[in-house]
Amino acid sequence: MTTTLPDQQPTTTSPEAAPPSPWRQPRAVWAVAFACVIAFMGIGLVDPILKEIAAQLEATPSQVSLLFTSYMAVMGVAMLVTGVVSSRIGAKRTLLAGLALIIVFAALAGTSGSVGAVIGFRAGWGLGNALFIATALSTIVTASTGSLASAIILFEAALGLGIASGPLLGGLLGEISWRGPFFGVSVLMTVALLATAWLLPATPPSGRRTGLADPFRALRHPALLLLAVVAVFYNLGFFTLMAAGPFALPSLDIMAIGWTFFGWGLLLAVASVVVAPLLQRRLGTVTAMTACLALFALDLALMALFATHEPVVVVGIVVAGAFLGVVNTLVTEAVMGAAPVERPVASAAYSFVRFTGGAVGPFVALKLAEHVDVAAPFWFGAGAVALGVVVAVAGGGVVRRALRASEGAPAPHSEREAAAIAVGDAD
Repeated sequence: MTTTLPDQQPTTTSPEAAPPSPWRQPRAVWAVAFACVIAFMGIGLVDPILKEIAAQLEATPSQVSLLFTSYMAVMGVAMLVTGVVSSRIGAKRTLLAGLALIIVFAALAGTSGSVGAVIGFRAGWGLGNALFIATALSTIVTASTGSLASAIILFEAALGLGIASGPLLGGLLGEISWRGPFFGVSVLMTVALLATAWLLPATPPSGRRTGLADPFRALRHPALLLLAVVAVFYNLGFFTLMAAGPFALPSLDIMAIGWTFFGWGLLLAVASVVVAPLLQRRLGTVTAMTACLALFALDLALMALFATHEPVVVVGIVVAGAFLGVVNTLVTEAVMGAAPVERPVASAAYSFVRFTGGAVGPFVALKLAEHVDVAAPFWFGAGAVALGVVVAVAGGGVVRRALRASEGAPAPHSEREAAAIAVGDAD
């Protein structure tokens, strides 16, 4: 039979050949994936309580938006040191250090008495997330069975479940107190830390020790740099939606906003796992990614046009999850597949650019809402994502060539690292 690999010419495979299931994985992979679900809850957890925090702490919408900005800015810069740390103390210790930092700073945010304190503790939370997320992605990719695509699907499924459940948990606990979601994350992260410590085998440092300059050197590769720039514009739209969405729904209470973003996260999870592979096989990685970016920009533009009609905004938020799920999966897979460097280094370089670049989005968006009108943030997000579409179209050939070149090339992580992670998982 004939199959078509993403952005490649058709190749012939055996009729008996079947892609391995992403759900048949070693114990280590499931331990990290579970922790990922809990970690990604933190992204959408604050959405339902943004208005409540603003009211209780007497803060403006743009001040509250800094909960996202401080979190992402610190996370982006900290991505530069994740490879340095993990290559010296091992993946497991790095994961545990990241989880411990999240536990501490989430609890401290819950005890805060001012919006400035919450913003500061969210920054510390971002440091923990940087250590955990970048290491988790490379650990799952390295330790998983099957293809890179299967590993990315599993990682994106964890991301989607975490993002979907975060707003719902935030809504449930936020109805008790705005402090509740922060304490809830701290407790759940403690469970994730214990699970990771117990289930993930020891992962001593192996292979080359990376340095602070390695992510910057990695960005010399045109495909990686181009994907990172696309991700900056995409993240501007992503976090504009998350920060501005609740303030565009003034009549909705905490729980209603939680359900809205739960629907958004649920569609994101389904699209990541089910829709993204289908579109990739039919259209190719770059084409499918670009098309969904364009649809996301259009969705934001429609929300801007009907920003005063809350049902339209609710539907626009939920539908956006489908486009974001596809883009998340395909961009992540393209980065990990196209960059001819170690995967932790590729992840650190890409994440540094996209998070630091996208960190300004929530603040700018809600400043526009304060000084222009409720539609302005969505116009800003739509314009940013549209620029990402232009960059993706202009540089699509570069990414396609890099993906073709990577097919059949040796995996850019060391075999010793893979063996270390897999120890004890055969049973």
